[in-house]
Amino acid sequence: MDFQPDANLQVFREEVRAFITSRVPKELTGLPRCTRSPRDQVLRWQKLLSEQGWSAPYWPKEHGGNGWTVQQQLIFDEECVAHGTPTLDGFVHTLLGPVLNVFATQEQRDEHLPAVFRGERLWCQGFSEPGSGSDLASLKTRAVRDGDHYVVNGQKIWTSYAHEADWIFLLVRTDTEVKKQAGISFLLVDMKSPGVSVRPIRSIDDAHHLNETFFDNVRVPVTNLVGTEGQGWAITKFLLNNEHAFAADLPALRRYMRELREFASKLPVDGTPLIERPEFALKLARLDAELQAIGMLVQRVAQLEQRHDPSSPILGSMLKMRGTELQQRLTEAQVEALGSYGAVAYAHPHAEAPERPYPLQQLARGIANDMFFRRASTIYGGTSEVQRGIIVKMLFQL
Repeated sequence: MDFQPDANLQVFREEVRAFITSRVPKELTGLPRCTRSPRDQVLRWQKLLSEQGWSAPYWPKEHGGNGWTVQQQLIFDEECVAHGTPTLDGFVHTLLGPVLNVFATQEQRDEHLPAVFRGERLWCQGFSEPGSGSDLASLKTRAVRDGDHYVVNGQKIWTSYAHEADWIFLLVRTDTEVKKQAGISFLLVDMKSPGVSVRPIRSIDDAHHLNETFFDNVRVPVTNLVGTEGQGWAITKFLLNNEHAFAADLPALRRYMRELREFASKLPVDGTPLIERPEFALKLARLDAELQAIGMLVQRVAQLEQRHDPSSPILGSMLKMRGTELQQRLTEAQVEALGSYGAVAYAHPHAEAPERPYPLQQLARGIANDMFFRRASTIYGGTSEVQRGIIVKMLFQL
């Protein structure tokens, strides 16, 4: 792998900065830290990118994307995070979009992708169920063929942003007589369909982004089946490798490191900035070294995936495991660096600020929320224990 810097990358970085500073409204920059922006901001941001000709930053040109290199994608992410722009709908850009580009019919792509690019449609993912998290093959949500429709019954859980989504991509069981992996299919379902209901789950980070989603005799046109019946497991394996790289969330990791270094320079301990204390400086250096390694692994995985290299799933699992574990260590280090202020119950970044600001509110708001949210990083998308099993199995062909 070639890690030599590209002389054109700085030109590209300046292009991204110029777009953000000159074309993006002020109210869509400098936004508070969050895992995903509110619905209206996500849709406005998508529309602005499409007007710029950047509607699909992570896709190759043959699939209607920007055709950016891995390095350009990372620069785009870095500049967006640094300027506090809204987030994109990662479910469609990183997960569903590649699935549609490879497995869907042209009619399905024409139906769904333009609506995303116009800033008119958001998606959510319906995989996990009560008792079927990392073991997706044990899912029980049924889809029974009835003429030109499937009738769907069942429950999904931990459905992130289902309360804001227009559509959901759903794993369902269409055959109970075959091996459990072979009986799974992949459906696209309109969240406004009769029989779909969403119940909120408020998580430990004091935010509402998780939900339970119920399907009660929901009729879904057969034309919404992606691929063929029973192909859902193959599609899922393709999707999950993308999700592993996405779960590492390199832009967030870099933001955490930048913030940690910034406020450690401002917070005094016994009259000395925290960053000047040898024990903290050593800890910071070790975290930064791990971050640099994750950055190189992200590039390597992305390039292997572009070449359809068979080793990319192994590295994808490694990246998911190491990236999410680093998310936890960095956010813990941020809270620890705040000292006693790490115990303050600051309002969530998207909640209304208190009339009387808490101490260090401008600096510390959202830090503990992120730390709590990242407790789940090593669970969602396949636990670290599952990833270790995948790595061993593939390396030794068990």
